[in-house]
Amino acid sequence: MTFEKFPLKSLALALCAGVAALPAKAQSVSDDVVKIGVLNDMSGVYADITGKGSVVAVEMAAEEFGGKVLGKPIEVVSADHQNKPDVGSSIARQWYDVEKVDTIMDLTTSSVALAVQGLSREKKKITITTGGGSTEVVGKQCSPYGFQWAYNTRALSQGTAGQLVKDGADTWFFVTADYTFGDSLQGQATRVVEANGGKVLGAVRHPLATQDFSSFMLQAQASGAKVVAFANAGLDTANAVKSAGEFGLVQGGQKLAGLLFTLTEVAGLGAEVSQGLYLTEGWYWDQSDENRAFAEKFMAKHGKMPNSLQVGTYSAARQYLKAIEAAGTDETEAVARKLHEMPVEDVFAKNGRVEANGRMVYDMFLFRVKAPSEMKGEWDFYTEAAKVPGAEAYGTVEESGCDVSSFPK
Repeated sequence: MTFEKFPLKSLALALCAGVAALPAKAQSVSDDVVKIGVLNDMSGVYADITGKGSVVAVEMAAEEFGGKVLGKPIEVVSADHQNKPDVGSSIARQWYDVEKVDTIMDLTTSSVALAVQGLSREKKKITITTGGGSTEVVGKQCSPYGFQWAYNTRALSQGTAGQLVKDGADTWFFVTADYTFGDSLQGQATRVVEANGGKVLGAVRHPLATQDFSSFMLQAQASGAKVVAFANAGLDTANAVKSAGEFGLVQGGQKLAGLLFTLTEVAGLGAEVSQGLYLTEGWYWDQSDENRAFAEKFMAKHGKMPNSLQVGTYSAARQYLKAIEAAGTDETEAVARKLHEMPVEDVFAKNGRVEANGRMVYDMFLFRVKAPSEMKGEWDFYTEAAKVPGAEAYGTVEESGCDVSSFPK
């Protein structure tokens, strides 16, 4: 064939037709739908922390994309894992094998998060943990497809314990939930207390969903520790704080530290009971105009202001969808690479970055709960006491114990 017999215009058209006929490598979505699963506690001690609020948060992220990514619909499904690893794993397996769920998020309760992340590694599926706080998620049990987004026990401990000890509150007593998360939280906080010259005077452990904290408060009071720290979460922390108030710990000169306590629990207890409590969160609704605008939208849908874990779940879903757009596919390896590469810049995190072990690093904040007389509105609970830079809060990949050398390149 010569160009004289086949004009250039015709050649160009033929080449375009040939390119169009090639199989598409980009803009591909498996099963023609992107399905996000929100798996958390919908009915137990952590239901108010994440629960339906996290589902609302993910739905808000999907709505921002117009309900579609790469031209395919986004579907959000949810389930209650009942804080049981076997139940969580069973739901995850059903979602992956039968319902074709692409990613699972939230995973409140560390034991469930670790179980589901392990299964997801086998299935080559992405998990983004926002509710589970154990450092093991991005530590020795890390996964190339596993991410931890909103917080972990190291960041909470660094924020609360580090700052309080620096301010002179150098003797501590722990009231700890007797499972993986509580162990991790107490261990991390102890390390921070001792590294800053403080001392742990004692600790007690309680079962999940404990109703009566009386005996634990008597031991905390008798210890004489300057800080009574609650290494638990949800209703357990709420009940412990309430019990501390009944026994007059704050009136007796002790400080209370909620190592995982959120705006949701503070609102549930009220400022009268919670006042003076120190806690660390990564986000608060009244920190900026952007935060206030997001909170108003969330409240219109859910009836409550969002806490940092719920907004963290929104951020995780939004970033996951952005990663699919950037990759041009929802294929796991490609999306995981983009999640590692892309900066996180949204209402939740500023200058956020994802480390090699899957940990999203961003700045945290130490807050003090206001007294009722300080409040200017119904949800005006926090005063910012300190900012904790992300690098200080989360540490390094090497410190985490995650073997990233085993991850796919």
